Order: sequence, then structure tokens, then C-alpha cells
Amino acid sequence: MSRVYNFAAGPAALPEEVLKEAAAEMLDYKGCGLGVMEMSHRSKDFETILGDAKKDLTDLLNIPDNYEILFMQGGGTTQFAAVPMNLMKNRVADYIVTGQWGKKAYEEGRLYGQANKIATSEDRTFAYIPDCSDLPISENADYVYICENNTIYGTKFKELPNTKGKDLVADQSSMFLSEPCDVSKYGLIFAGAQKNIGPAGVVVVIIRKDLITEDVLPGTPTLMRYKIHADNNSLYNTPNSYGIYICGKVFRWLREMGGLEVMKERNVKKAAVLYDFLDQSKMFRGTVDREFRSLMNVPFVTDSEELNAKFIAEAKNNGLVQLKGHRSVGGMRASIYNAMPYEGVVKLVEFMDRFEKENR
Repeated sequence: MSRVYNFAAGPAALPEEVLKEAAAEMLDYKGCGLGVMEMSHRSKDFETILGDAKKDLTDLLNIPDNYEILFMQGGGTTQFAAVPMNLMKNRVADYIVTGQWGKKAYEEGRLYGQANKIATSEDRTFAYIPDCSDLPISENADYVYICENNTIYGTKFKELPNTKGKDLVADQSSMFLSEPCDVSKYGLIFAGAQKNIGPAGVVVVIIRKDLITEDVLPGTPTLMRYKIHADNNSLYNTPNSYGIYICGKVFRWLREMGGLEVMKERNVKKAAVLYDFLDQSKMFRGTVDREFRSLMNVPFVTDSEELNAKFIAEAKNNGLVQLKGHRSVGGMRASIYNAMPYEGVVKLVEFMDRFEKENR
């Protein structure tokens, strides 16, 4: 069977070049007689894998010298707790809630201190991003938190919020490395790997070094302390070594493709194909306000649950898989991350056009 076009939100498609390279090295990594999955994380070979991954990520994002890259475990969800445990010195933080993951992070933050919901788009089922130009930032807030791209609802911050001097913490899981990013505008960025850069289980944390301190909330587990990971080069315990290896290959692939400016051009072009079709369709419609549309996650619906189900089933039979929307919202969702080729989006739109003509 030939490979399908995988529109899953995560775990998601990976570049075929990366998968083929990893497959070729499965039994023997560069002549060392064993695969990376079997390799000691203390070995020289893995030390090189980790060092190369960090260097390539630094180059891709032009990460300043006063930031640290950490590879942690538990995915993005673990960071909902790690962020307040490490950064909530005054026990106060402000949250902008624009989707399910931001809401979960806010609720987790409330376990550790005063988490303030200073803006939200819940009133319209997270179909837009609220105006964040002049928010009631708390005077003693330790940070302002956003989920920058909302995987479930398909919205994205087009401008970062005015944090009035407070550190910005951003969950970039579903948009990480899809376009250039000025890291210096953030105190901390984290991204679960399974959407745009690698297998599930790894989370990349990019944190300004002055935020890495011994001063954490009482009871913070050792493995949740950023300083422990920074001091031990992400090797305090056995990391998700194979996941880091794949992430490193994706970082290298992105560099070879031309970097993040090129990826943004590709992603804009792909998204335009799908959004242009949705805007003229008589059957399908997008579910979010145009000015806040994500380049990565595109939710859409018909006016009929039966048609939605029929579309998903027939799409699968045509090699277009994982198009079912998140269980909390229904409908359909096409996640078109970096690894989704332009041809895959064209095939999807051709099928949508055909389906509409056959089912009007």
C-alpha cells in the first residue's frame, strides 16, 4: 500500500526524507553496530546527536546566547505545571485563553497561585483572538501566558500581546518552526514535538537563562525543575533519546529546505489553496474569523453531521486520512504542518470539490 496523506493534528506526519533516513539507520547508526534506540544516552554518539540538534535549532531560530534549549519529557501538557512551578515567584500569573489547551494551562496554573484570565474568546467558541493591545496586566504577575496557535480551533495570534514588560510564555506546539520567530520577545517557548517536529513524548523548551533559578515553588519535583535540565544538558535522567534524534533530523531537514522563511512561504501557499476553496464553497465552510486563521490547522464543517461523517469516510478511502475534527468540536480538521506536501493539500481540495458536486 502506498503512503496516505496524513492530516492528523498529532502525532502527525513527518518528512519522508527523515523517515527513510531513520529507517536506514535503524539497525546500525553510522557504523557503530547498533541503532539509536539501543544507544546509551551517555555515549559519545548520542552526545553528538544531541549537540547537533541543539546547534541546528539555534541556527534555525537565531536563538540568542542568553537562552537555553531543554529537551524534556511529558509533552506540552507537563509544561502547564512546570511553567508555574518554576516561574510563579509571586504566585501570580496572567493567562489569555483562546482554546482548550490555553484553558487547561490556566486551570493548571490555578493549582499553584493566582492565575488571572485576563482575556478569552470563549464567548464565540474560540473562533477569534481577542484584542490584546491593552490588557489589564497584573502589576505583580510573573508572566503572561498564551497558546500561540490553537490546534483544535484553527486560530493564531497574528500579533503578540502587549505584556507591559512582563515575560511572555508561549505554547507553540502546533506552529513551532513553521515560520520565523523572534525568540527574544519571549521569556519561554515550549513545543510538544508530535505536531511539527518529531515523535510524541518530547517537549522542546527554549527559556531565557535568567529565568532558570533554584527559586522554584516548594514541592516542585526534581524532574520538573528547569535548572536541573539546564545544568545537566537535558541528560539528568534518560531522555527520550530516539525522539530527540528524530527532532534533530527534522531540524536538519528544515535547514536543508532553506530555513524558516522558505517554510513560511510554503505554508502560506498550502493554506491558501484550502482557504480559497472554503471561501467559495457552497457546502463546506471554515469555522474561524478570517483574520485569525492558522496556517497549520484548518477546521471546517458542512451543515450536516451525516455529510461530515460521509466525507471523512470517503476521504479515507481516497488516501486522505485523519480528517475528523477534535472530539470537542466535531466536523473536520486538516492539519497541514511542514511535512505535508503542497500536493497533499491539492489532492484534498480536489476531493472536496468532487464530493460537493456529488452530494449537493
